[in-house]
Amino acid sequence: MAVYNTMPYLTECLNSLVKQSIGKDRLEIVAVDDGSTDDSGRELDRFAERYPGVVKVIHQANSGGPAAPSNRALEVATGRYVYFVGSDDHLGREALERMVKYADAHGSDVVVGKMVGTNGRYVHQALFQRNAPDVSLYDSALPFTLANTKLFRRDFVEQHKLRFPEDMPVGSDQPFTIEACVRAARVSVLADYTCYYAVKRGDASNITYRADHLARLRCTAQIMEHAAGLIEAGPKRDAVFKRHFTWELAKLVQDDFPSLDRATRDEVCAGIAELADAYFTDALRDSMDVRRRVRIALAQRGAVDLLVRAIEDEAEHGAPPMLLEDGRAYLRYPGFRDPALGLPDRLFEVVGESVPKQLADGTGLVSAAWEQDGDDMAVSLAVRVPVTGETGTATVRLAGRAMPKSADKPGGRRVPVGTALPALVGETGQEAAADGTGTVLLARIPLRPTRAKLGVRAYLDVAGSTYEIPVKTQGVPLPLARRWREKVPYRISATANAKGRLVITTAPLWEPPPGASLRLRRVLSRVKRKLTR
Repeated sequence: MAVYNTMPYLTECLNSLVKQSIGKDRLEIVAVDDGSTDDSGRELDRFAERYPGVVKVIHQANSGGPAAPSNRALEVATGRYVYFVGSDDHLGREALERMVKYADAHGSDVVVGKMVGTNGRYVHQALFQRNAPDVSLYDSALPFTLANTKLFRRDFVEQHKLRFPEDMPVGSDQPFTIEACVRAARVSVLADYTCYYAVKRGDASNITYRADHLARLRCTAQIMEHAAGLIEAGPKRDAVFKRHFTWELAKLVQDDFPSLDRATRDEVCAGIAELADAYFTDALRDSMDVRRRVRIALAQRGAVDLLVRAIEDEAEHGAPPMLLEDGRAYLRYPGFRDPALGLPDRLFEVVGESVPKQLADGTGLVSAAWEQDGDDMAVSLAVRVPVTGETGTATVRLAGRAMPKSADKPGGRRVPVGTALPALVGETGQEAAADGTGTVLLARIPLRPTRAKLGVRAYLDVAGSTYEIPVKTQGVPLPLARRWREKVPYRISATANAKGRLVITTAPLWEPPPGASLRLRRVLSRVKRKLTR
């Protein structure tokens, strides 16, 4: 454990270690105090005094990062396995016992125990869907879980002389972990127990959060260069580097990028360009989502001003409109079909699972109103969809069923082939949005006097598939509830549900009690007979 100014989190971490179910007779805690200036050093000494022979403490001058103290701890460790823990994080009580048992059972060189984030810390979860005795770095989510918070067989570490690069203030665990996973005879995943709780400090003082753009860029370049020396060019290297292009490098061109000074923006783009020229293959590019690969490509071409515009426009307006053309869909980011850049259309093409998210992000209500003619009621809707070009198959319909849970995350879904869509009724049309950000679908839909809760949905044919997109109200004023019909009055209302999606509800204002309809018919029948006598 490398320790630097992590009080009061350090106490919880140490308590989680000394209370491990594996037992103190099988446990050695090597803590290296890397020149802490708070009470961390004293807290370590307190635990060492309380647990002699279990907690070993080394004090040293500050080295600037966790690599040097981690290497120092490796020199001292004597156990069959080593496990690295952040001194502001903590372990589940049975973590070490379960991982050691799992490693012994499967002959694992590396065991990845399930990790979760706390206090808002993000931890990628795709790797932890199930236990897996043998996983590959190249066809699993392992590249997105490269922290050193894993169980390593110590003789394996020493055999390959694995150590942390001490010239990297950020990300020094990745070269160690990547090389271990490349060289390991077996990497195992233990997913049925939460072994590790990664904590985001309340003051966001973790070193990863404090590093600036250029420091993170330099460390990412060093990680990728190290990995390139271990993995030959091709699909295997692409599988690992997808993580670095979609995670570390993409984070350098997020919403905070435009606020950097011009020189730093230029330097960040130049660094990304160097890495993209070396490693951003066509296959890797095509495996990424459109937004990230466009930003990487703009940085690679040195189109810094266009990159800033793309980031600012998306932050303010959402994803740009989608162009439908010849059965394909493209997002019209800055740089699309710019002859000066010569970027391929394929870079901007939307495919697969990203389509419903892109559609859902840009679909919203423009206006809604009631139209009443006597006892007939209709709703008049104008709905913006982020689509231009071949939009002839875009419609607005009322759906009586909730969206499936699979649609919750992106907000929309691709409709399975053969699925019956809600009936298309009323009048439909469309026009170009005045601001050029897509198409406005116009619909006048008659409503029936019945008890119903109807979701307003847009249905669009994009690149050979039909997509169902709920319509978000986005703060647009909704028409007031209205009463309609006279003999049996109904109430109609338009509201936004908990997810901000437009819902139209119809219901009778008064309903006869059970059996009243039958009694009423009998009374009317008797009255009719009397009148005809």
